[in-house]
Amino acid sequence: MNLEILTPEKKLFSDDVYGVQLPGVSGLFEILEKHAPMVSALGKGRVKVLTDKNGGSVSYDITGGFVEILNNKATVLVEGAKEA
Repeated sequence: MNLEILTPEKKLFSDDVYGVQLPGVSGLFEILEKHAPMVSALGKGRVKVLTDKNGGSVSYDITGGFVEILNNKATVLVEGAKEA
């Protein structure tokens, strides 16, 4: 699955990943390869990018935003973020 994390200022992350854990407004959820299309609001919290099946990951603290999943690509649009 391809993942992009974008802020108004720059592109934070863009690569193929195993999955991503996101802070939804009602709690955490995870997106893996071939997820059904959806759009969801994100709350303040940590985005954990699962870079491979062996447990590799990178995290970003976000202040809120949205995620769109379509055609095995996840686009995360956030108001503000920094690498955790």
